[in-house]
Amino acid sequence: MNLRDLVYGLYARRVEARLDHAQVPKHIGVILDGNRRWAKASGGTAAEGHQAGADKIKELLGWCSETDVEVVTLWLLSTDNFDRPDAELTPLLGIIENTVRGLAADGRWRVHHVGTLDLLPSHTQTVLKEAEQATIGVDGILVNVAVGYGGRQEIADAVRSLLLDHSAKGTSFEDLAEIVSTDLISEHLYTRGQPDPDLVIRTSGEQRLSGFMLWQSAHSEYYFCEVFWPAFRRVDFLRALRDYAARHRRYGG
Repeated sequence: MNLRDLVYGLYARRVEARLDHAQVPKHIGVILDGNRRWAKASGGTAAEGHQAGADKIKELLGWCSETDVEVVTLWLLSTDNFDRPDAELTPLLGIIENTVRGLAADGRWRVHHVGTLDLLPSHTQTVLKEAEQATIGVDGILVNVAVGYGGRQEIADAVRSLLLDHSAKGTSFEDLAEIVSTDLISEHLYTRGQPDPDLVIRTSGEQRLSGFMLWQSAHSEYYFCEVFWPAFRRVDFLRALRDYAARHRRYGG
């Protein structure tokens, strides 16, 4: 261990000692941003950056387990990412598949896919379905893997699901218009039955949501971190929790 690592370790312990565990967010959403820029800065390829980012995920989940977080949503692939060249997208999908398999095989976490399966290759769909089925009984952190995810697409899919559900029940358009509500739409989101994220973290210095959990994040707190995702450290995570605990959440009141 070099001097820099020692200093960061001491600082992390200091931050953790001052952390109020009663104020820890129960659901954290993470926009894992900066893999390609990290790779470019270190002279690597985009695939190497994505792999380094994937390797960081288990570290993050370990930190979450230590601080009583119950749900983590990881944005691994957005609907916009399908515009990337096949030379980058194909290896990225392979890395995601291996990551999801690894999370399921670990045995500590319950995996749940959020996103549009139809946009994904059949082998990716199979990996996501098998991981979810294999971990359905796991009593650990619920890990939402957002693959093929877009916030606007989720809302559109929720409305479509609601309409199809009530059409099958024979509900008239007029009756549905009378009962439609935010709660009813929420029941058809990818995250139905889950608490909304208390905290959304985005790495790489970008300060925007880019469509991440648009519906669920209406009352979320945001934390924007300068470091690229593969370089995200435990001390950065603890700083985000400390910042969150120091805020006074009013929910519009």
